[in-house]
Amino acid sequence: MAVGGSSGAAPLALTMGDPAGIGLEVTLKAWQLRNGLSRAADALSPFCLYGSAGAVRDRARLLNLDVPVVEIASPADACTVFATALPVLDIALTEPAVAGQPSPRNAAAVISAISRAVGDVHSGQARAVVTNPIAKSVLYSAGFKYPGHTEFLAALAGEHWPGRSYHPVMMIASDELKVIPLTIHVALADVPRLVTGALIDQTVRITAEALQRDFAIATPRIAVAGLNPHAGEDGTIGAEDRDCVIPALDALRANGFDVSGPLSADTMFHAAARATYDAAICMYHDQALIPVKTLAFDRGVNVTLGLPFVRTSPDHGTAFNIAGTGTASAQSLIEALKLADAMSAARAAVAS
Repeated sequence: MAVGGSSGAAPLALTMGDPAGIGLEVTLKAWQLRNGLSRAADALSPFCLYGSAGAVRDRARLLNLDVPVVEIASPADACTVFATALPVLDIALTEPAVAGQPSPRNAAAVISAISRAVGDVHSGQARAVVTNPIAKSVLYSAGFKYPGHTEFLAALAGEHWPGRSYHPVMMIASDELKVIPLTIHVALADVPRLVTGALIDQTVRITAEALQRDFAIATPRIAVAGLNPHAGEDGTIGAEDRDCVIPALDALRANGFDVSGPLSADTMFHAAARATYDAAICMYHDQALIPVKTLAFDRGVNVTLGLPFVRTSPDHGTAFNIAGTGTASAQSLIEALKLADAMSAARAAVAS
């Protein structure tokens, strides 16, 4: 990413995700590539894994990965250990993890890893949270009450940083493109009803603040896609853009935000168009994710905006179907670690 990083005294907190998925494998591979592939600038800052040390060792043996694993007592120890071993803050599993076979009996450990990582960032022992993927269905069977990872993190933010409500916004970021879907995992038929002026206003404001604070972009330029083909063509192809999107953007511009749109989504993602904005807000999931995954399939990073701490995640799931085969790529996790490092450095610079 474009903003600079820093290897401060506190490490990055990396959660294990579901131990039956590919999270442990990509963590091991990321540590192996900690010194960068070809340039010193690609080296990773220290991170520690919040998860089962035994499960990590088992996965390393299964995949024949030569990675020393050291259990540490506190996050501060990670910076000393990281050069020669993968540091792990041990969180015991209820039963051994089997690659490709998720177990609800280990759900409590998965949840505990996330909770502890956020707590350590709050206390200053870690700089940012990077999350390996979880399987929500597995957690639901164990009583997990949140719609997903992000909502749980927002609830933890409210516990540790009380006094305000948090409205997390999902960004998929790469060097080529940063996109924010206004609506996410909802049926396409429900999108027109869910797209409101209030949601557009809130999302633009959160995005602009994050671009300034976390990406060091002093004057963010935000492009907004139309809901309908050709942004509705003045109401001839659906009224939503004319009646909802345009008034919301006009109000934001009147309040000093540099927003363009609504734009026809079919012409806003080529290189010349991308050069005119810093981030694009799209109306629904596929409108946002198809372009970024086409441009940067294995380099995209899931970033949660609107939280009082930095959170990134690789842009892939648990991939139980390939867990334990040794074929999972660590590239997205590496990008997530690098971006979390850069974002936390940018946020610290603003705070100072």
